Formats: sequence, structure tokens, C-alpha cells
Amino acid sequence: MVNCERDRYVTVVGGNWPYCALESRPSTLRDTQDVTTIEAMQDTERVLMNGHGPAAHDSRALLMAGKNGGAGKDAGRDDDAKTGLVTKARPKTKKPSLYKVLLLNDDYTPMEFVVHVLERYFGKGREEATRIMLHVHHKGVGICGVFTYEIAETKVTQVMDFSRQHDHPLQCTMEKE
Repeated sequence: MVNCERDRYVTVVGGNWPYCALESRPSTLRDTQDVTTIEAMQDTERVLMNGHGPAAHDSRALLMAGKNGGAGKDAGRDDDAKTGLVTKARPKTKKPSLYKVLLLNDDYTPMEFVVHVLERYFGKGREEATRIMLHVHHKGVGICGVFTYEIAETKVTQVMDFSRQHDHPLQCTMEKE
């Protein structure tokens, strides 16, 4: 007996009996002319989602619909009903926006403190931290790293708090890349 959970199979409902199919099947319709209507598929999905049927526990279950959608007075007849494979569409996930964390130059913060901040909060090596610090010193602003919004915001807050604890006016900001 095949264990659908362990063997990466999913339960498929066809006609009036369940069977297992590989999860890696193509997500295209087969015999689309035999798949009846969207309403029939939605009815079948509602039955599965309401806890009736063998695949009710898995919202990613594949739904099978014959000429009658697996419902109605001919639901028990399998002699002339062909089945098609229908999968639920998954929404595309959007990549998060990235933000640059910037250090701003001032006339009071020691260079060694800036290097220490770059090493501690941005994981830079001694040479790279020194290079970024000199860039900030000469150009007025330098990029410490590029992160998602939450991480960038956290790093800005950490640098600002650390600078204030040590009585330095070092400014750290972030901007969308």
C-alpha cells in the first residue's frame, strides 16, 4: 500500500474512488474538452474543503472532473466518463524590495569607531571596513550593504543606538535601491 504522505504522492479524486498520483505531474490540463465546467470543479473542491472526501486534509490536492464533474445523477458511472487533471494555481511570489544602508560622514566620529561599526553590524572584514570608512570620509556617504526592508531598518537602528551609547553623532540611513 502506498503512503501518500511519506512517498510525496497526493490524493487524487476521480469518479467515486481515490487513488494516489505523483506530485510532480505536469500542471496542465489533459483532455480539456472532457473537463466540464468551472462550477463542477468548484463544487468538487467545496466538497473536499468542507471535510468530505479522502483529500479534504490537503488543500493542494489534485481535483479530477469527468463529463459530469464527478457530481450529479451519473456520478457513479465510470463507463463513458473520461477524466482530466486540474491543479490549483499557485500565486507567484514577488521578490522583496531591497534597501541600501548608508553611513553619512561627520566631523566628530572617529574613523576607528566607524570601522568597528562596519565590522560588528555588517560583518565586514578589516580591509573592507577601512575601505568603506575612507569612502564615507572622502565622498560624504557610503553603502554598508543592501538588505530587505526589515533587516535594513534593524541595522540602521542598531548603528544609531550604538553610536548614541558611545556619544558619537554618526548618522546611518536607508534608501530604496
